[in-house]
Amino acid sequence: MSIDWQVFAVAVHVAQRILLTAHVRPDGDCIGSEIAMHRILRSLGKDVRIINPQRTPPSLAFLDPTNEIRSLEDLTESDAAWINGIDLLFILDTRSWTQLGEMADLVKTTSAKKIVLDHHLKGDDIGAENFVDSTAEATGALVVQAVRALGVPLTKEIAEAAFVALTTDTGWFRFSSVTPQTFQTAAELVEAGAEPAVLYRELYEQESLGRIRLIGRILAKTESSLDGIVMCTWVTRDDLKQAGALPSDTEDVVNMLLQVNGSKIALLFSELADDCFKVSFRSRCAVDCSRLAALFGGGGHKQAAGATLNLSFNIAKKSVLDAVHAAWFEAQG
Repeated sequence: MSIDWQVFAVAVHVAQRILLTAHVRPDGDCIGSEIAMHRILRSLGKDVRIINPQRTPPSLAFLDPTNEIRSLEDLTESDAAWINGIDLLFILDTRSWTQLGEMADLVKTTSAKKIVLDHHLKGDDIGAENFVDSTAEATGALVVQAVRALGVPLTKEIAEAAFVALTTDTGWFRFSSVTPQTFQTAAELVEAGAEPAVLYRELYEQESLGRIRLIGRILAKTESSLDGIVMCTWVTRDDLKQAGALPSDTEDVVNMLLQVNGSKIALLFSELADDCFKVSFRSRCAVDCSRLAALFGGGGHKQAAGATLNLSFNIAKKSVLDAVHAAWFEAQG
């Protein structure tokens, strides 16, 4: 899937008041892409704000030192009045109603033009003009292409945010989505001023004690099946409370399960509410996570996807494991 960057540029250039938003449980690709795009649009003289369905995780707050990102729960009367006058609603890193959370109401009711910049394979029809490339390793990589399409200088501030987006969605270049182009993009960002050592330290060496405790609780529950091929664990709201952690502190924990020798598929169930769990799928084999997630109303990529199940934990766990086991045997032929 390729993007018509000329059409994208026209959509951006004709707009003056632009609202940026993204998905719930914002990650590095989400926040990095938003901040980079915010700086790009500001350089074009646009009146632009970022309003997300949820607050930025503390671990990513360093990307937004001037607090440009607002959440719906922190919305002011001034923000609400400003939203009424937008002429472009710009959604990054998702086109899923579920992933939009409470921002979905605004997406449905606004009279402004809507565009999406995304790299996920599947999504919903949310009434937007889609600029999607599912072969891209991160939305941040598409933001770098947008810099060229819009004809703006690649500044250090844009490069830093885009580098975080690129590296977090590629597992710091260790996922199979990485291509030679990924490193070319990274090199371009470093040449523009992004400092990998500094950004790595901000991302991965500023852990809270609560997250460290939470990781221990999650990993201690790990169960295996299919002779160690499948690794599964879960996190409850009580785990968060007992560890003194935040929901965002579960980020990347599912990938730790694939460090177990012989493991090829990893699952993490995260309790969102009573009888409601988000399941994160990861695969390092032929099993397609996006197909598994789609069985439960979710989506994502071949090797990383997610879905939300409104079921009790035991039923959700059994249903997902049954599907994963079936997919494994199907993949074996």
